Amino acid sequence: MSKDNKSKIKQLARQIKNNPGDSFSKFALGLEFRKNGEFKKARILFEDILSSDPDYVGVYYHLGKLYEALDRLTDAKELYNDGIEVAQTQSETRTEMELKEALNQVEIEIEQRTN
Repeated sequence: MSKDNKSKIKQLARQIKNNPGDSFSKFALGLEFRKNGEFKKARILFEDILSSDPDYVGVYYHLGKLYEALDRLTDAKELYNDGIEVAQTQSETRTEMELKEALNQVEIEIEQRTN
């Protein structure tokens, strides 16, 4: 992990400590952890956002991808479906399309594994 990356993580962690309900900072920190291969830390942050701020539409895609990386395909599929509903409610067309594509890919993967 680069010095710059460590600094970014420390800064985001400080922001969260000062404002525990800051979904944006939690999301950014989760992305940094995921980028560094720290999947457990990223998952904990993303799941926390999901439970405390279920309208934070960006978390559905990234937590779903993390579930896929952890071989939790059924969880990813459920998450993508939930995210599509949230995106539709918020008229987030681009996010909805990304979630539908991710859902399609994970359904293909699940089908291939069952055949």
